[in-house]
Amino acid sequence: MDIVIRYIFKHRFSGNIEIKEYSTSQLEARAAKKLSPCFDETEYEMIARNLFTGLKDKNGVWIYEGDVVQGSLRLHGDVDPIMRKVCMHKGCYMFGVWNAHEYFNKHQHIEVVGNIYQNPDLLEEAQ
Repeated sequence: MDIVIRYIFKHRFSGNIEIKEYSTSQLEARAAKKLSPCFDETEYEMIARNLFTGLKDKNGVWIYEGDVVQGSLRLHGDVDPIMRKVCMHKGCYMFGVWNAHEYFNKHQHIEVVGNIYQNPDLLEEAQ
């Protein structure tokens, strides 16, 4: 299975954010600059490189490190809405304080609401 990487670029002049996703097979098959003009360092600055977690949200959207996801937490019979950033911690993808793979397997209702690069305000909302 290929590793999938999401690249986040910022256009140096306009400030626009561009997102490109490539598998390791694609990156090995040709030079990065031939895959996308975003790899031209005079025009774009790479601001992040995120790995695909191997998880999909309830709508089939791939979840990457740096995404903000929302769902609900059931504690003592109460259901509380939660929003968290997906991050890597000690070799595990984490959703807040929970191991993402364990949490997502039990709670299939998670949804990607954005990422911290295109929607930095989500980072403040996510705890």
